[in-house]
Amino acid sequence: MNFAEWEPVYERILSDFGFDRAADEAVRDRAADFAAPFDLDRLDCAGRSVAVCGAGPSLEAEVSVARDADRVFAASTATDRLADAGVDVDAMVTDLDKNPETGLDRTARGDVVVAHAHGDNRELVETWLPRYDADHALVTTQAAPVDDVVNVGGFTDGDRAAFLADHCGAAELRFAGWDFDDSAVSGLKARKLRWAERLLRWLEHRRDERFPVLDGRRDEIERVWA
Repeated sequence: MNFAEWEPVYERILSDFGFDRAADEAVRDRAADFAAPFDLDRLDCAGRSVAVCGAGPSLEAEVSVARDADRVFAASTATDRLADAGVDVDAMVTDLDKNPETGLDRTARGDVVVAHAHGDNRELVETWLPRYDADHALVTTQAAPVDDVVNVGGFTDGDRAAFLADHCGAAELRFAGWDFDDSAVSGLKARKLRWAERLLRWLEHRRDERFPVLDGRRDEIERVWA
């Protein structure tokens, strides 16, 4: 994802939620203090299928999607639930707000964590990133990339995992644990899921691929691309 292409969508997200771009940039810069060069070839997905696993209630019922894929990129707590089901995760994608201890354990044993810095998680960034083994942590931002902090696109952990897989050359994206209409989530989380849906629709368009997770919803999703 080229930041120039991402920026107009990012600006719409900022406007919709009332987020502060300067805060995103400040936490990005702080995260850069703890980031190290990361070789994205470790997550090479060329010619491979990637299961993009959300942390919705359907995950356990759909775990075969992850078992059958060549690689697995998982959002935050989906990583723990997949581990409980005996499924290895290639990349845990997280903004550190739910299970940062899992990230700590992963980097300690050489597994990849994709840790996101944004305006609301400075304390988490400062608490956890210095404890992670930087050799196994890819640090991301939704603002402009700087130093060793990258922007691959995406807003929530789940759709950011999908954009990461695309960035790493995935031949096919498969989805498990995505529940856009989960009535148990907060109003804010429901709004974020609407954005995740829009961003997946954009990624689908960019890839000229149709994601079954959007079947029956596609025509009602607001278009975010020009």
